[in-house]
Amino acid sequence: MAAVETQQQLVRAQAKYVRSSARKARLITDLIRGRSVPEARTILAFSARAVAEDVDKVLRSAVANAESRPDLHWNGDDLVVVTAYADEGPTLKRHKPRARGRVNAIMKRTCHITVELAQSPQAVARAAEAAAAPKRTRKPKAEEPVAAETTETEEGTE
Repeated sequence: MAAVETQQQLVRAQAKYVRSSARKARLITDLIRGRSVPEARTILAFSARAVAEDVDKVLRSAVANAESRPDLHWNGDDLVVVTAYADEGPTLKRHKPRARGRVNAIMKRTCHITVELAQSPQAVARAAEAAAAPKRTRKPKAEEPVAAETTETEEGTE
């Protein structure tokens, strides 16, 4: 009998043509890979690198994608960064004039940043536990007559 594998659902966000080199972006994406979303956001907030803002933007977009999908109903705090990577984009080639009629090439590099999120194993276990729990249905109660409350009035003597 073959083992049944359920494919893990992923939510993805991608930023293309980010004006940073892929090498610099990879230093940041390596820090957040495998972390929970709140932990990754904290790491990005305190990172000194400028590309961390771009990666944070992509992470926020992925969380928004996960929360807005009507078929998933995921909570943003229960998500984990499954994959985060930066691929090279097209390079803008510019030239700078130098001494004695020469020229230096300037390479303005771009990258494509991708972040994929999935539910954490704890959240998946909670959801499976909630789905497996028997749903309790109560019988409708017979309406009981409401007893008239007696109020005692206090007579004040003056």
